[in-house]
Parts: sequence; structure tokens; C-alpha cells
Amino acid sequence: MSSSRRDTVAAWWQAGPFAAVLAFFFVAPLLLIFAVSFWPTSDYELVPGFTGQNYVSIFEGCSHLAEPCVTLKTYASTLGFSLMTWAATLVLGFAIAYFLAFHVRTPAMQTLLFVLCTIPFWTSNVIRMISWVPLLGRNGLVNQGLLGLGLVNEPVEWLLFSPFSVVLAFVHLNTMFMLVPIFNSMMRIDRSLLEAADDAGASGWQTLWNVVVPLSRTGIVIGSIFVITVVMGDFVTVGVMGGQQIASVGKVIQVQTSYLQFPLAAANAVVLLVAVLMIIAALTRMVDLRKEL
Repeated sequence: MSSSRRDTVAAWWQAGPFAAVLAFFFVAPLLLIFAVSFWPTSDYELVPGFTGQNYVSIFEGCSHLAEPCVTLKTYASTLGFSLMTWAATLVLGFAIAYFLAFHVRTPAMQTLLFVLCTIPFWTSNVIRMISWVPLLGRNGLVNQGLLGLGLVNEPVEWLLFSPFSVVLAFVHLNTMFMLVPIFNSMMRIDRSLLEAADDAGASGWQTLWNVVVPLSRTGIVIGSIFVITVVMGDFVTVGVMGGQQIASVGKVIQVQTSYLQFPLAAANAVVLLVAVLMIIAALTRMVDLRKEL
């Protein structure tokens, strides 16, 4: 056996276990969900079969252009949460990463500050969400402070169990997913490029926009993928911080599974997966991740 052939066989043996794990835990469940999405919907049992009625039910009424259907409204609400969370986490993540990468000089202090940023991840997501209730509630610290300062005459109702609280919780939970890849991209930037821009007379904002941002594009895209995909499928945050009053695609799927409507939930999951893959495809067109990474 030639050397190149032996190397090829060895590579396949090395990749085989990882491919098997990926196929069993990722590909097979997706195929199962896709198959179940075509089964007839039953109130009490799963009946194998083939029907497109589940997808028809999802988009029922969407042919009327005058009034958007429930599905489109739900997807618009979920996409709105994703975009607002993405914008907020991008600003926060980029600013913190820029400070850590270019203004903190010693690696030890960078490591210390980076670890401090991860402290919220040491607790459960539910605990972190619930921690906002004493702050934003009708009798919470924020309302008490506003009343004490005379800025409002009565408690502000929209601070909790509202779209505002949902987005706030999303930003709290997902900023690290944006910060980490951006910080990694910034640490790979050659500092001589910044010195060259400064020698050429570029201002700080010009250097930021024309040097740092383009070279951080890979991290921005990766962080955007993380944040948007997590928010699009989330249902716990929407349920807790929205007071069970705000709809999202993930919440709809969770309710359908709780009522044992698994084929309909599977169809919704397939539609959500296609929507998320379209968003990811649009983001990855901005940068060649395989080349950059």
C-alpha cells in the first residue's frame, strides 16, 4: 500500500468516530423530526403516516395579504427580538472586546477581566432571569428609585413582563456569545497595522472603522450566528420574562409538545430550522469562515 493511500485510510479511521457521533446525535434526530412532521396529528398517540396537513395548518390564512396570519406575526415577533438582541449584544460585545484587546496591556489583567465577564455564566439562565424581577417589578428597586426621585408619579408597568424585559434578558444571557469571537478576532490583529494607520494620520474613529472593524468581521459574523440562532429558538426567556403573554416560535413549539401535538411541533421546528439556516447562509456570505478560521 502506497504512503498516500495509507494516509487516506488513517484519516478516515480518525474521522470515523467523530462522524458517527455527529450522525447519531445530530443528523439522526433531525431526520426523525423531519419524518414526524409528515405524520398525521393525533391527540393521544403518534400514528406513522404521510400527510402535508401539518404544514398547511402552520400557514393557514397566510394567503391573505391584507392581514398577516398568526404564523407570520409570530415569526416577525421572534425575528424582532433576535434583531434587537443582536444589535445590543453587538454594541456591548464589540466595546468590551475592544477595551480588553487594545486598552488592557498585560495578558494577566486581560485574563482576569475576561473571567469577570464570564461570572454570570456560573449560574443557571433561569436564576439570572429571575434576578431581574426584584429590580424591574412594580414594587422593584427601579420603580422605587424613580418614585423616590419624583421622575414618575406611579410605577412603570412596562419594565417587567413586556418586550423590553424579554430583550433585556436576552442581552444579559447572550452578550458573551458575541464578545468571545470578536475578542478572539481582535487579538489576532497585527498591532503594526494600527501604528501604520496612526502614522498615516488616521483618527481613532477612522482606524476603528477602516482597520479594526473589517479585521474583526469574522468574529462579528460568528457571534451574530450564535446570538440569532439562540434567540430564534428560545422559549424559556420569552415565557419567564414575558409573563407567558408574548408569543415566539420556540414558545409555540413548546406549547404544542406539552399538548402532545408532536407532528405539528415537528413541522414548526422544520420551518424554524429552514428560517434559521437562511439567516446563517446570508451571514456566511459576508465572510468565508473556512478560510478565515
